[in-house]
Amino acid sequence: MKTHGAAAAPAAGDKPAEKAVDDEAGPTMETDTNGNVVINMNDEMQGNIGIKVAGVKAASFSPELKGYGRVQDPAPLVALMMELASAQAAYVASSNDLVRLKTLAAQNNTSARALQTAEATALHDQLAVQSARDRLTLTWGKSLAERNDLPALIQSLASLSNALVRIDLPAGVTLDSPPTGARVVTLSGSAIEAEFLGLAANVDPQNQGRGFNFLAKLDSTRLLPNEAVTGYLKVAGEPISGVIVPRDAVVRTDGSGWVYVLSKSSEAFTRLPVSLDHATEDGWFETNGLTAKNYVVVTGAQTLLSQEMKALLKPD
Repeated sequence: MKTHGAAAAPAAGDKPAEKAVDDEAGPTMETDTNGNVVINMNDEMQGNIGIKVAGVKAASFSPELKGYGRVQDPAPLVALMMELASAQAAYVASSNDLVRLKTLAAQNNTSARALQTAEATALHDQLAVQSARDRLTLTWGKSLAERNDLPALIQSLASLSNALVRIDLPAGVTLDSPPTGARVVTLSGSAIEAEFLGLAANVDPQNQGRGFNFLAKLDSTRLLPNEAVTGYLKVAGEPISGVIVPRDAVVRTDGSGWVYVLSKSSEAFTRLPVSLDHATEDGWFETNGLTAKNYVVVTGAQTLLSQEMKALLKPD
């Protein structure tokens, strides 16, 4: 990280060309030939407001497809599993009773009516087990319903130590092969890696896109039932090259994310957009406009934005 007075860093964009605001007592605002806002500020001014910069780091990222979804409420799944367990217990008891009565019937020690009643009861309980299994598959998908560790998985969902997340791709978007996993991003920007469980059992009536189920293992980040999330499905393909922008460098205005990039002279900052589509532990993965040679403001970026907004409010 660098403070004011550091060695010059490579420029982020073109040389400022059009002067917009002139204030000898403070920073001046310009726009470069690409229409980006540029704040001119000498070394002393930077020191007075505590500007610090840090370099962006080169990185690569696996190809992803963006989708939207929400955290599934585990309560219906828990209730269905309880029903299945109850039906299985009843079937075990009735089938054992049927075996006992068949043995007695062979010895002429029970009536035909008792044997018929036992057969009907066992069949009823068997159908109840099959019904619960079918509804489990139809509602939650075959891959989830047939998991060997399903009871333990459901217990982890009920305790909120794991979360079941459904991500839907836009209508018409398909995959040639299943995703290898996903990054689940909350509305606050926190990212969680998720394991692919399988295809969703149905199509969302509003989205009309293909849905996928993922298991997110939670730690410090919490995911609550019905919480809306953005999902980035990891798909096959060559890694994408880019940079990691520090999280503290990003400011938000006009509904988008921005960073202030130090110029070659070290006395100007160009505001450039960042996509904020790919959250990582260290910041945001960016593929456009920035290189590993750039330095961005990590302390004082919001102050620069405030200076910019003040300049816009000044009368001509």
